[in-house]
Formats: sequence, C-alpha cells, structure tokens
Amino acid sequence: MSLFQVANIMRLRRVLLAITAALLLWLIWLYAFLVRVPAEAWPLQWRLSPLSVAHAAPPVLDVQNAWVRATVNQQKATGAFMTLKATQPLRLIGVESSLTKTVEVHEMAMDGNVMRMRRLAEGLTLPAGTSVELKPGGYHIMLMDLKQAVQEGQVIPLTLIVEGADKKPQRITVQATARPLQGAAMQHHAK
Repeated sequence: MSLFQVANIMRLRRVLLAITAALLLWLIWLYAFLVRVPAEAWPLQWRLSPLSVAHAAPPVLDVQNAWVRATVNQQKATGAFMTLKATQPLRLIGVESSLTKTVEVHEMAMDGNVMRMRRLAEGLTLPAGTSVELKPGGYHIMLMDLKQAVQEGQVIPLTLIVEGADKKPQRITVQATARPLQGAAMQHHAK
C-alpha cells in the first residue's frame, strides 16, 4: 500500500469520525429539546408518527350542550337533551345510563290537535354534517324508572349508541349536567 493510499484512508477515517461526532451531537441536542419542550409545542409532523395516525380515528359524533332535566323526589322519569352533529351518516339506536336501565329515544309530535310522545323504535337518523337538536317538545332521550332523584348541577354520564352504514355499534360517552327546564313543562301524553 502506497503512502498516498494510507493518507487517503486516514483522511476518510477523520471525515467519517467528524460526521459521526456531528450526528451524535445533533441527536443529543434533539433529545434535550424534546425532553425540555412539551409535546404540545412540537411541530405537528413530530407529534404524529405514521403508526399513531393510522390508529387515530376522527370522532364520528360531535355532542354539544348536553343536559338532563332535574327532578323532584318520587319523580320517576326525566329527559336528556343535546345537539348532535355526525361526521358521517349515523343512527342513534340507544342510550345507556347508570340512573336507570330504561332509556329510550323519543319524539314529540302533533297528532291532530294533540301532542303525543312516542318511542323511535328504529332510532334517530343523524345525517352527516347536519345538527340534530334534542330538545323539550321535540326529539329527546327519556330516562324512565329512575333509581334516584336528579339534583340540579349533578353530572349525569350517558352513553350514546350509534351505528353507521356498517351496522357496527359505537359507544360515545357524554357528561350531561342536570338543570331545571325553566318553566316549560314536558307533556307526556299516551302513545
């Protein structure tokens, strides 16, 4: 091996050593930056790995202003109200609550000159991108055979059960705050 070849090999080793040292210093700086700066401040592309993006499904239902009507002692039923906006066509097929085993999706509508309440046996259609309001005197959720009175200010967990075109049920937990109906009485007529 000639002296020229040996010199080139030595130079190449020094360059590789310098590159390795620079890379190592950069990795140490990056680690220090990531440890000191909260993840929320990182650029978006640093926060989401391809693996986490694949598992992060967008919410199928936006729930706003969820509330339950407060009750008095011995009252055995109340209503839950909210605004629902689906990101894809859905159907609200059921609701669960720790307050009772009997929860139904209802509609109040005029039948001739009489306002009637009826259970929606097929559930409530939630078109994509459209807000559907559950409110007194319209669509609402009935909690019947209550185990206890609902006190104003109490937070009531409700689990909405929806299904899309694939017919697979999805559960969405909602925290509804109990409040008075503010003078407007719910009319419960026979079906």
